[in-house]
Amino acid sequence: MAEKRNIFLVGPMGAGKSTIGRHLADMLHLEFYDSDQEIERRTGADIAWVFDLEGEEGFRVREENVISDLTELQGIVLATGGGSVLSKETRNRLSARGIVVYLETPIEKQVARTQRDKRRPLLQTEEAPKEVLERLAAERNPLYEEIADFTVRTDEQSARSVANQIVEQLGF
Repeated sequence: MAEKRNIFLVGPMGAGKSTIGRHLADMLHLEFYDSDQEIERRTGADIAWVFDLEGEEGFRVREENVISDLTELQGIVLATGGGSVLSKETRNRLSARGIVVYLETPIEKQVARTQRDKRRPLLQTEEAPKEVLERLAAERNPLYEEIADFTVRTDEQSARSVANQIVEQLGF
């Protein structure tokens, strides 16, 4: 790849953004970043702690800043947090600074993939995970679609085959 391009993965929790992103970065010889991991690295604390201390609003401010910084880099694959698209500024930055791939995943797959993960603050409530994920999908799916250059379904494929499909779509 003579020209360094950025690829930004958006989609709900449990879509496989981090796993697919690592495969994609390896295949394309690009740097991989995960916005949640970068927030944890910068704060020295995990996401759940940031949520507990600063609430979702404080976390979203950190997320917006991290994504702003990371999208200024060249030649990266970035796995974004599921709620990052709630920020209009973040949506604009992602659209303007790279190719946005929406990893679409059915609610049932999200539930299966996140059921044992205690590191997802939005699922650590009294509300049933499926109900939370459905509510989030109703709010966020239109935002993913709004900024996506293309969409890939991740439900019945391995992470590697989804990464291959993205490479084919990109024409790299």
